Amino acid sequence: MTELSTIYLEVENIKCGGCENSIVKGLRAIEGVTDISINREIQSISVRAPERLRETVVLKLKTMGYPLRGSVSGLEAGLTNAKSFVSCAIGRLG
Repeated sequence: MTELSTIYLEVENIKCGGCENSIVKGLRAIEGVTDISINREIQSISVRAPERLRETVVLKLKTMGYPLRGSVSGLEAGLTNAKSFVSCAIGRLG
């Protein structure tokens, strides 16, 4: 059995409950990720998962518009911000 770790990430662009809903749905799609916790106030996410899934989780969050804090700048930051608005809207509908 694979040992689970708590993976703690500080991200950008979490604005509301819609964002949170999208993040939870997106991360639940990764097999092995459990116990997703989001703190909107400090822009952090923690999940229980095998440590080997850390980069998978980080990449999934970035593609949804929630990159690691300080990891994007310029045009890329603008694009991830736009993606987060889309993810937020989807989260509000679902």
